[in-house]
Amino acid sequence: MIDKIIDYSIENKFIILLISLAIIIAGFFAVKNINLDAIPDLSETQVIIRTDYSQQTPQIIEDQVTYPITTTMLGLPKTKVVRGYSMFGTSFVYIVFEQGTDLYWARSRVLEKLSQISNDLPEGVTPSLGVDATGVGWVYQYVLKDKTGKYDLADLRSLQDWFVKFELATVKGVAEVASVGGFVKEFQVQIKPNKLRGYNLTLAEVANVISQVSTESGARTLEIAETEYLIATKSYAKSTEDIANAVIKSNNGVPILVKDVADVIETAGFRRGIAEYNGQGEAVGGIVVMRDGNNALKVINRVKEKLDIIKQGLPEGVEVVPVYDRSNLITASIDNLKVKLIEESLIVLLVIFLFLMHFRSALVAIIVIPTGILASFIIMYYQGIQANIMSLGGIAIAIGAMVDASIVMVENAHKALGNRRLSKEQEEIEKAKAIKQVASGIFFSLLIITVSFIPVFSLTGQSEKLFTPLAFTKTYAMAFAAILSITLIPVLMMLLVKGKLKQEDNILINRITKKVYKLALDIALSKPKAILLGAISLLIISIYPTSKLGSEFMPALNEGSLLYMPMTLPSISSNKMTDILQQTNQLIKQVPEVESVFAKAGRADTATDPAPLAMIETWINLKPMNQWREGISIEDIKQELDSKVKIPGFVNSWGYPIKIRLDMLSTGVRTALGIKISGGDLSIIDKLAQEIETSLKSVDGIKSVIADRTQGANYINIIPKKRELARYGLSVEKFNDIVKMALSAMPLAKVVDGRERYNITMRYTREHRENIEDLENLLVDTNNNGYIRLKELAEVKVEKGSAMIKSENARLNGWVFIDPDVSDINGLMKTIESHIYDNIKLPKGYTISFAGSYEQMQETNKRLSIAIPFTILLVIWLLYLHFKDAQKVMIILTSLPFAVLGAFVSLAIAGFNISVATTVGIIALLGLAIETAIIMLMYIDNQIKEHQPVTKKEFLQEVKNGALLRLRPKLMTALTVIIGLVPIFLQKGIGSDVMQTIALPMLGGMLTVMLTVLFVVPVIYVLCYNKYYE
Repeated sequence: MIDKIIDYSIENKFIILLISLAIIIAGFFAVKNINLDAIPDLSETQVIIRTDYSQQTPQIIEDQVTYPITTTMLGLPKTKVVRGYSMFGTSFVYIVFEQGTDLYWARSRVLEKLSQISNDLPEGVTPSLGVDATGVGWVYQYVLKDKTGKYDLADLRSLQDWFVKFELATVKGVAEVASVGGFVKEFQVQIKPNKLRGYNLTLAEVANVISQVSTESGARTLEIAETEYLIATKSYAKSTEDIANAVIKSNNGVPILVKDVADVIETAGFRRGIAEYNGQGEAVGGIVVMRDGNNALKVINRVKEKLDIIKQGLPEGVEVVPVYDRSNLITASIDNLKVKLIEESLIVLLVIFLFLMHFRSALVAIIVIPTGILASFIIMYYQGIQANIMSLGGIAIAIGAMVDASIVMVENAHKALGNRRLSKEQEEIEKAKAIKQVASGIFFSLLIITVSFIPVFSLTGQSEKLFTPLAFTKTYAMAFAAILSITLIPVLMMLLVKGKLKQEDNILINRITKKVYKLALDIALSKPKAILLGAISLLIISIYPTSKLGSEFMPALNEGSLLYMPMTLPSISSNKMTDILQQTNQLIKQVPEVESVFAKAGRADTATDPAPLAMIETWINLKPMNQWREGISIEDIKQELDSKVKIPGFVNSWGYPIKIRLDMLSTGVRTALGIKISGGDLSIIDKLAQEIETSLKSVDGIKSVIADRTQGANYINIIPKKRELARYGLSVEKFNDIVKMALSAMPLAKVVDGRERYNITMRYTREHRENIEDLENLLVDTNNNGYIRLKELAEVKVEKGSAMIKSENARLNGWVFIDPDVSDINGLMKTIESHIYDNIKLPKGYTISFAGSYEQMQETNKRLSIAIPFTILLVIWLLYLHFKDAQKVMIILTSLPFAVLGAFVSLAIAGFNISVATTVGIIALLGLAIETAIIMLMYIDNQIKEHQPVTKKEFLQEVKNGALLRLRPKLMTALTVIIGLVPIFLQKGIGSDVMQTIALPMLGGMLTVMLTVLFVVPVIYVLCYNKYYE
């Protein structure tokens, strides 16, 4: 079958070249239009429900909003977990769906369920779905900077909310633009209770008037002199005067106005989000959230183009300053890998040229590389796979193996033609014969490499999303390399491999390598049992040091910027948080490698940010690496920042923006390791969390451990005295309403100023709500019984409570965050697990679970423990089908343990841990090891078949000849892989971390594989088949 395809290709060169040209053109189209991002989107399918319940405490939010929603959502199909967050004034419910669930199907299911629970929620409370974005949707952030000092934070926030935000929201691919920081303007009616009492008015009467102070209405039309006039009332409130002059009621013809009983002021509204830029003071910012499935680079570029237009409409002196731009990460990482791909291709060309000394022959391999890569891009484009460092990395680690077919075929043609003078027809016959001689074996070996990557497709969760693009692209690249090996390569060889070809022994590098190899091979084959015993001993000896290797889920992926997320106490006020943000930013900015710092405390105005006020997120943009101090690394920068930023009560945590956000959204835990305590009482959960924190501080390998204080917020609880309320004819509901109107500044209406809208709120003046005593003396209207002080009707207590209540699958949760100080995460987690079970006693109904990367590592190991043995069995079956000889299959498989040995030794020398990335590298290595062994076996078999030895001496000589005479193609195939991986391993900068951990075990393993194939395989071959000869 393969021979027929080769014959057809040679006979129809024009058709093959035309198809190849079409592939190249289509490939360039795919490259130009494919979605680009820095890393794959690792977030899971999730739908966010946001519910605002203004001015309510977390406990009220949990009881009346979050709990009813989470219990209802538990019944949704394909749900993986339902997380609830109840914080001041807002509820967030995150429904995480099973892998592969369509986002819009999930959103429609959630909407169906939401329609069923409206009666279970408080009146006027309406849940809404968050935007159709993922955890990595925050692609661009900016601040509005005023150089003139004319505009305050409220002015800048209005500019952001009513101009910049709306303009950017029209950009294709933008799901929403979230505002953060500054002050939202508010018109506040501050009631003077004594005045209210003097005019014999109630809060409800004033509230009713204010709710109607800014309304307009239409009244159909009027026709006058054949002209139609539209009738409308014009009564929108546009200023404080409009509100102040509103009539509450008339007393004997004398109107009582709002300003008679209250001060009406323009002020800043209540806020739960603060922003700071470069340590210069508070700032107003915006976060551009990209819609799911869009091209991040194109969306960001469109945003930038729109900002250029927006700048024309900004007030003089106000500018938009980017503080986080994902496109820098995307272009830097992709450009870095593009350079490495070019370097690899040039290295492969150089290796082939040095061994063949024939440029046109080397050109065969070089043409195959871009053709195979472009063909892979076509499939990627139509499959919807992004071009990112992982998908391009799959191509990068495949380049060395992609040219194996062309190397072996071209080298075999060189061997067949030599310096022989042949006619054109005879030359083509010899070339075709040389191609067919090795085509079957090399095609099969490429097929084995392709099949060997099956375990990567078995991964789940974040590891699947991270490595599946790499697996797809490597598989496509190898599959196309196999197809090209029997179609395009024969055609190119007919066209390019001609002219004067140097004999192998006339090339210096071949003479040197053959001479050295001959001496070593003679020694090995003269003492085959000793060589085999030594190799086995080496394997056994290496077991102990390699068993000491640490393990982790994934190495950190350098994103070119850092995220500072300290763990704080929950009772910090907004004013104090403002000071802290400025202080920390000033300290961070002192590090020379830091270009800019943007900090946020609390949440932005988006459902994708369920952050309490006590949560700090600081984006640290670093300068390009060529501007760093000599010899400094990203870890050095982290350590320097950690030593500079020391805030009492804070526990520092430094990471990468995308990684931390993904961890928070997928597991809820923002550190590498976390412990979740579930139960029914927050006070017990809080106590258990603190016990675990105290206990783990004595465990080695933990840098910091802190329990998230579920009971750390301060509450002023007003507890009604129901008997006293009854005496004055007040219901609890009425009492609650009066207290809420007096203190909470509930929105009652809106000021309409052109396109802008601002809330009108009402509450008592500040002097009546400054402290506990003021609250106790608050005047409560009891209708017919006049005004009574609050302390007569209720007890006022200061108590501890929750700043944010977390739940998972409707069970209350408390978290313990662990920042490890060792790289062996797996080993540390086992220590922590046994330590907790030995020292912490759980009450009945309470459970502990472990989260973070450890949770994902466990699932990945479970999958690979099944997939890898299955793949090895499949490869063994394929090898047997091809060779029909169990001994030959076992000879080939001897390369595998030595490949793993080289991989582990290289990891140990470099100080790397075993991770999913290194496992992927080892899986790729196993396929290459089998291919290399197949090539050696193929040449030895061919030598035996051609010369048919009779005696043991003749057999031994033919094994030597098979190994020695065809040394060149074996070295070329191995060296193109090894040297081709060097640029990947040596690369520095954005995205290099993961690719290095994939490339290193492949490099180390291929070195031992090359030695194994050159010496151990011939030795085992002799020991297995020596008995068949006299």
